[in-house]
Amino acid sequence: MAFEHVLAVMPVSDIDRSNTWYERLFGRRADNNPMPALVEWQVTDRSWVQVTVDETRAGSGLLNFAVDDLEAQIADLAGRGIHSGEIVEADKGVRLSTVEDPDGNSITLIGGFRIDY
Repeated sequence: MAFEHVLAVMPVSDIDRSNTWYERLFGRRADNNPMPALVEWQVTDRSWVQVTVDETRAGSGLLNFAVDDLEAQIADLAGRGIHSGEIVEADKGVRLSTVEDPDGNSITLIGGFRIDY
């Protein structure tokens, strides 16, 4: 079996409020709005982030993004009104900083990510 796409799903309670927030996170409008309770952004050639109404799970989502320059990404987000937590030194040169969407879902920015450790 070969998987062709990865779809990460973030559960939210209010699609309009969340759509506005994720537009700021990604710096652009959603790429798709296939149904009233779902918006999605294509983040790489074969990966998508879907934001969908799921009031039961809202606030329990975890999403990680590996970034080339953690400080630059944090500054860019701050310019769009999204403020991240402090940078945490994890291990083996990996550094983390987390933001939360309006429901409390955690989006962690990862600096120093690599395939092999």
